[in-house]
Amino acid sequence: MLAGELGVRLVLWMGRTIPLPPPPAVANALTRVEVTNDADGGDGFQLTFSLSKDRVIDYGLVQDGTLAPFTRVVIGVLMGAVPEVLIDGIITHQELTASGEPGQSTLTVTGRDVSVMMDLEEKNGKYENQPDFAIFTRIIAEYALYGLVPQALPTTDIPIFLQRIPRQHETDLRFIQRMAQRNGYVFYVEPVTFGVNKAYFGPEARLSVPLPALSTNLGPFSNVESLSFSLDGFSPVTTALALLEPISKTGIPLPPLPSLRLPPLALMPVPARRKALEREAAKQGPGQAVATAVAAATRTPDPVTGSGQVDGVRYGAVLRARRLVGVRGAGFSFDGNYYIRRVSHRIERGRYTQSFSLSREGTGALLPVVRP
Repeated sequence: MLAGELGVRLVLWMGRTIPLPPPPAVANALTRVEVTNDADGGDGFQLTFSLSKDRVIDYGLVQDGTLAPFTRVVIGVLMGAVPEVLIDGIITHQELTASGEPGQSTLTVTGRDVSVMMDLEEKNGKYENQPDFAIFTRIIAEYALYGLVPQALPTTDIPIFLQRIPRQHETDLRFIQRMAQRNGYVFYVEPVTFGVNKAYFGPEARLSVPLPALSTNLGPFSNVESLSFSLDGFSPVTTALALLEPISKTGIPLPPLPSLRLPPLALMPVPARRKALEREAAKQGPGQAVATAVAAATRTPDPVTGSGQVDGVRYGAVLRARRLVGVRGAGFSFDGNYYIRRVSHRIERGRYTQSFSLSREGTGALLPVVRP
C-alpha cells in the first residue's frame, strides 16, 4: 500500500464492529492518509480516496457504506518487522468533491480516536465517596467494546459525602476531561496494538525512553527537513492561593505549588513574571484547594517550543505525541530532550512526512548527549 516502494507500508483496517483489512477496491482507491496525534487537542485522522462512477447512479465507495460515519478505522505503519498503530478511530464526517474529469472526484473521510464514542450521550449521575480516579475507572469499564484499558493514577482529593458529592451533568468524555483538568491531569486514548487502547488518566508523563534524535546542522547526519525554536517569556505563570479557615474566616496563604510536569527537561527554566490568583480555592477544602493550585500550575504553557518536519524514511522511526525526543545541532540553548506535543503523519504513494511540535520549560540541555 502507500509509500511501499520506500520501505514504509501502510496498515489499514476498518469495520463496523471489528476492524479488518478493507476490500481491494478500497485499498486501491486510497491516495492520501493523514493522522494527527495531539497531546492537547486529541487524535484524529483523514483518508482521501479517488472515485469513479462504477454504479449507475452513484459512486461505489459512497453507496456500499464501507466508509460511512461511525465505521471504526485502525491506521498503522510498518517500518521493519513490527507495525506501529498510529490511531484507532471512528469516522465522523464525509466530504465528496465531484469533478467532470474522469478519476478526479474524491471522497475524504475524517474521524477522531475512539474516545469520541464517549461523547454521544449526556448523563446525570452522582458518585458518593469516590475519588476521581475511581470514577474514571468505573466509566471506562463501560467502553470495553472499543478495547479501552484504563490506566489511572491516584488523585489526592477523596470527597466525603457529608461535604461534597462529585456529580456528572455532561457526556462521559466531557466529565472525564473536567475531572482531569481539576486535578492537573491529562486524559487521552492511545492505541497499544490492533484493537487495544490505553485510556490514560494522570499527570503528563515525561518518563519515556527518548526517540531517535532530531539532528540539524550536522551535515550527512542531519535528518530534519526544517526545525525552528521560539521562547515566549510571557508564558510562565505562578499561582497564589489562600485557604479559608472555617471558624475565624481568615485566609491562610500557601506557597506556590510545583507543576506535575516531571521530570524537568531544561537546565535553565524560564522564570515566571506573571502571577494568577486562584480565587475558587478559598471556597474549597484543603485537599481540593491544593489540587486546584497544582492543576493551575500544571496548565501553564511551556515557554520554549519547537516545530519542524522530517522525512519518515530518512528519520527511520515514528514520532509520537506524548513522548520524549532529543534534539542535537541546534546549539546549547536548544539542544536536549523535548516533550512532543503534536505530530502530523502524512502518507502518500512514494512519500511519508512527519510534522511535529515540541515544548519544554526552559533552555539548556540537562544531559551532555541525547540518544542518536
